[in-house]
Amino acid sequence: MKSGKAVKAVTHYSLAKLVIDGKEEKAPDPIGGMEFRTFEYFAKGTVRNDRAFISVSETVLIYHPRYGYVLNYVKLRIFEDDSLEIIARYLDPKTYEVRMDETFYSEINNGENSGAVYLFVN
Repeated sequence: MKSGKAVKAVTHYSLAKLVIDGKEEKAPDPIGGMEFRTFEYFAKGTVRNDRAFISVSETVLIYHPRYGYVLNYVKLRIFEDDSLEIIARYLDPKTYEVRMDETFYSEINNGENSGAVYLFVN
């Protein structure tokens, strides 16, 4: 990423640990993808963080059968130890009220583990 190469992530949510309101839940089975268009790198200690990480996010307007039109916000935090935190939220496009809020935890899939996120470099 530092050299400017394009990176894409494909997430298999069913392989991740889902936490809602502090409780672990069964993760749903969608697959999502995003290209890292904008990112920030935070070295250890930059923002009182004990691990370095990269943060990327994207928001797109979608139509959801249950919620209607919502802003689909997804944020990935990829830590130096290859662990990840994925925040997924649906926001009302007019009020920004949170309609759905899920946090997933996993690791980068290296071909030998069951990590939920696959990274690709173009």
